[in-house]
Amino acid sequence: MPRFSSKRRVQHSALQMFDLVADVERYPEFVPLCESLRIRQRKDKPNGTEILVADMTVSFKLVRESFTSEVVLDRPNLKIAARYLKGPFSSLENRWAFEPGSETECDVAFFLAYEFKSRMLAMLMGAMFDAAFARFASAFEKRADQVYGKPKAAS
Repeated sequence: MPRFSSKRRVQHSALQMFDLVADVERYPEFVPLCESLRIRQRKDKPNGTEILVADMTVSFKLVRESFTSEVVLDRPNLKIAARYLKGPFSSLENRWAFEPGSETECDVAFFLAYEFKSRMLAMLMGAMFDAAFARFASAFEKRADQVYGKPKAAS
């Protein structure tokens, strides 16, 4: 099963990065392969977490697939976890954690593991998914620079 994980220090606060990743409706604007994303359901929990059920459509050339996930936005602990519900995968797991370094920087940990149900789809999409997921963390960092401003260079 392909797995990706990275941990990067970024020049934005943990809360800013959490908010950026939690804003899933904006993914089609900057996330590699994401063609569309629609929130089906939203629930606020008393513990400060929010649960979303979302449909995402990914596409590359002539291949287009949609899947549904449950996304837990755990703002108090600065964590986000997506659990696969249905679509072309046999499994899909995605986790983010945002660890404050200071008021203006944090470590962003990203983990993704997936497996397609179809061997044919795995062959068609596998290499392309691998390349796209390898660029995921940097796509969010670039988006943070656009939304919050590029950090000032140290003098």
